Amino acid sequence: MRILVVEDDPKLLESVRKGLKEAGFGADGASDGREGLQRALEDDYDALVLDVMLPGLSGLDVLRELRKRRRATPVLVLSARSAVEDRVRGLDLGADDYLAKPFSFAELLARLRAITRRPAVEPQTVLSAGDLSVDTVRHEARRGGHLLELTPKEFSLLEYLARRKGVVLTRAMILDHVWDLDYDGGSNLVEVYVNYLRKKVDAGHEVKLIHTVRGAGYVLREPS
Repeated sequence: MRILVVEDDPKLLESVRKGLKEAGFGADGASDGREGLQRALEDDYDALVLDVMLPGLSGLDVLRELRKRRRATPVLVLSARSAVEDRVRGLDLGADDYLAKPFSFAELLARLRAITRRPAVEPQTVLSAGDLSVDTVRHEARRGGHLLELTPKEFSLLEYLARRKGVVLTRAMILDHVWDLDYDGGSNLVEVYVNYLRKKVDAGHEVKLIHTVRGAGYVLREPS
């Protein structure tokens, strides 16, 4: 098994590489984000150990670019920044695990073994339908390359439609997933927000993406 360690502290980099080799792994090193990204894209690694605070490109930028290019290599993020929001951000960008510094090398090995045992699943952080893209990490949506000005609730509705692309979603399903509300037969909340979305997503475009299925619900369809 071959591991790439991306760490700008030369002593820590060499220590981790040495420990990995003693544990029977092949281990390469990179000391900055740009070199790490290049090596991760060019070579077939079984896992990456990726520091967050790197020169050139941050570890999170490296991670974002890897996932953007559909590289599903397992990534263990290392960081002295152990706040919950930092861990959440790394995991949302597609990290498989997060280890705070200072750490036990035995724990690093155990976490590496765990993430490399998991079946490779290509993370999907950008959803698409035709020329519409929905970035679930940046919370941005674009149609034909143009940024759509969406409220948080409009984005949540669009993300749900995009995740279930081609599936007809009932009003009850949308209320439950987007608003966490029980179905209210008299409520027109879903219709109102679908109309808001249509004005921002489909207005001015010959090809419409958001469709009403009479008596059933709504669906986001890939253009034929």
